[in-house]
Amino acid sequence: MPKQSFLNKLKKEGKLTLAEPSEEICMSYLEKSENCLKAAKILLENKLYENSVSSSYYAMYNVLIALLFRTGIKCENHSASILLLKEIFHNDKLFKIISFAKEERIDKQYYVTSQKNVELTKDSAQDMIHRAEEFTIGLKLSIKSINHDMVQLIRKEFEKKY
Repeated sequence: MPKQSFLNKLKKEGKLTLAEPSEEICMSYLEKSENCLKAAKILLENKLYENSVSSSYYAMYNVLIALLFRTGIKCENHSASILLLKEIFHNDKLFKIISFAKEERIDKQYYVTSQKNVELTKDSAQDMIHRAEEFTIGLKLSIKSINHDMVQLIRKEFEKKY
């Protein structure tokens, strides 16, 4: 199974580990997420569309990292963090949203947009902000619902799989 071997490889390299669950670190990443979403909106208003797309993605990624720290999972790889959302937290809907957002961020951050495609990029930026809002609300609700017993179950599943 390629997904598990990728995650197992990262675990062997020490880039995917169990850590002490931290409410404090979780809250810090939630704040970072909110700031990224605010930045995405400001960048959109100022016609900095590629940067807005990137900030929307980081709003999603930071709330995902908040979830991981809430449960005591430390991951140093974007793709693996996203994969854990599906494999450990079993949230296919949000997995698809952030997977799409990651691809959009890469596309907008690393490739030049021609003048003809500016309107398309504006639409992309608006769409990404909408997706980021949906994603962050969904994960914040998940984080709030996690109790001590759930943390233990998630950690056991993580240890069993990796």
